Parts: sequence; C-alpha cells; structure tokens
Amino acid sequence: MAIAATDPKRPELGPDEGIVKRVLAGETALYEVLVRRHNTRLFRTARAILRSEGDVEDVMQEAYVQAYSHLAQFREEARFSTWLTRIAVHEALARRRRAQRQAPMEQAPMQEPTALDTPEHQAGTRELAGLLERAIDELPDSFREVFVLRAVEEMSVAETAEVLDVPEDTVKTRLFRARGLLREAIAERALGAAPEAFSFHAPRCNAVVAVVMERIRKHP
Repeated sequence: MAIAATDPKRPELGPDEGIVKRVLAGETALYEVLVRRHNTRLFRTARAILRSEGDVEDVMQEAYVQAYSHLAQFREEARFSTWLTRIAVHEALARRRRAQRQAPMEQAPMQEPTALDTPEHQAGTRELAGLLERAIDELPDSFREVFVLRAVEEMSVAETAEVLDVPEDTVKTRLFRARGLLREAIAERALGAAPEAFSFHAPRCNAVVAVVMERIRKHP
C-alpha cells in the first residue's frame, strides 16, 4: 500500500498511538509515517551520543526496525515518541561502548572552541546553529545528551529522565552545567539557534525511510 500525501508526516492521521494500532492491525505501510515524524528527533538524539553521522543513521535504522519488531509490546503508559527514543538511546550507547572497547586509545583529542573571529561568523540563524553544533560536540558525553534532548529537541525534564534512565535532578544539573560550558565557548545569543541545530533534511530522511521500509517488508 503506497502512501500518497503532500505532507509525509500526515497530521490528519492523528497521534502516533493511533497509527501504531493501525500498523499492528495490518496497515504496515503506515509505519513510514512514524519514521518520517520522528527522523529528526532520532537523528538529534543519536547524534548527541555518537560523533559519526554514518553510525547515527545506522542507529536510527536499527532503532526503527527494533521498534517495529516489538511494536506489540508498546504500552500507552508512555508516549510512542518517548518509547522510540529510548530504543534509539540504548542502541547508540551500546554502539559507543563497543567502539570504546575496540579502540580505547584512539579517542580524538578535545578541540578548543572555535573563536568568533569576524562579524560574518555571527550572521544568520544557520551560521549560529553551526557554531552551536561544534560547541555541543565539545561537551562531555553526559552533558551533550541532556542538552540535545532538553534544549534542541525540547523534551521535558521528566521525559528526558525517562529516556536516559537518570533522576530528574540529574537532568537539571547536567543541563545547567552544559549551558555554562556553552556560554564559555560561544556567545550567549547562539543559544537561540538551538532548535535549528542538527537538521535532518529530506534527502537523508528519504534514505532512512527507504532502508527501514525495505527491512520491514522482509521482516517475518
């Protein structure tokens, strides 16, 4: 069944939980809507944990397939987006641990924050977002994960704590310290560009969708 619509996220189909029920009832192609709705969130989340964007896309694809495989286990006590994000976080953390075990001495040295040398570097939301992305990459892992989920993806404290499996007070503390480090690295006004950071554009979205849906079609 092909999905033909102007908006690939199909808001007229209602909330995720209703689509999940329809997928479980046999409308497998509707899973594409869920993939498109959450590609940006999963990209940003996995990117906060992993530095390689190739690894990030692998994690995204695996998270979607794992979620599909266990879709019948989803319970509406939590939002589908939270449940899906937790799967992506666990997959990304597992991949990072494997990489650290395989190459413990090959960690790249931390780079100094890029200076704002000219007014041109401070012009426009995209330029500021680029500066912010580099500064976020330089944060310690635990701070970067919390900052991306809270400030970039705009998840609540409670949802972030649930996704990362840490206390809410830990989320608040890490976010506070992450913001302090970012203020030291870049101008305060760069923080306003956070929602534009780590965009996941249509060609990459389509590529992930194609791989996921092909794997779903072959799934027993």
